[in-house]
Amino acid sequence: MNEVVGRFAPSPTGPLHFGSLVAALASWADARARGGRWLVRMEDVDEPRCVAGADREILRTLERFGLRWDGEVMYQSARGAAYREALERLKELGAAYACSCSRKEAGEVYAGTCRAGAREAGKPVAWRVRVEDVEVGFDDRVCGRFTQNLARDVGDFVVLRADGLFAYQLAVVVDDAAQGVTDVVRGADLLDSTPRQIRLQRLLGYPEPRYLHVPVVTNAAGEKLSKQTLAPALAEGREEEDLRAALRFLGQPEAPRGVELLRWAVEKWRVSDGL
Repeated sequence: MNEVVGRFAPSPTGPLHFGSLVAALASWADARARGGRWLVRMEDVDEPRCVAGADREILRTLERFGLRWDGEVMYQSARGAAYREALERLKELGAAYACSCSRKEAGEVYAGTCRAGAREAGKPVAWRVRVEDVEVGFDDRVCGRFTQNLARDVGDFVVLRADGLFAYQLAVVVDDAAQGVTDVVRGADLLDSTPRQIRLQRLLGYPEPRYLHVPVVTNAAGEKLSKQTLAPALAEGREEEDLRAALRFLGQPEAPRGVELLRWAVEKWRVSDGL
């Protein structure tokens, strides 16, 4: 069997919060329970949103919780050449085209307005990937079978923005392939991004990883914990309590007091419907 390779890929837009810990712990435990490697990647492709020093704070927090990673940390901000190469391959395949539509003009499901050529000459263009009117599906290890008709539900999607920044969908696919990631464990809020990523993987000839989308942590208002919803940073001195709470949230067996929590998490790690 090929070695299991998992990864945690935070955006350095602020400190880690409890929702981040849940995602990190799930991916770490899932990889370690099968004797695999665990990587950390900074998804800083959207550089204007990144906060100076947040990457170092994230790494210190992971170390504080004992979540050690393998190898060097990859930074998307240093990967522009790889993304450009992938985009050129998509162009050569006839799968990507320039689009001058604004976000408002594009709407929620892009109708392919610029497929025959960008409508407005001289206007900054984005690059979109053509989708087909077929179901794209995968078997999630927790959520089960998930399918999406990209033409009906998403439309042709952006891989290079008009401001010159590469989109998350392309960057994550290129990086997972480059790092040999076999298992993507992340929050269920990214479940409906996966068919777009599979579309890119198939176009570019990349292997398709296994996917496991864990439940998303929400606040009292039912909103996903995030920097936007002012989720508090993980406080120092609460590592054991927060790890126990994260394991409970993930539906893992309760660890007796006095045991080494991370060893327990690896030995008892289990994946079931809904976690």
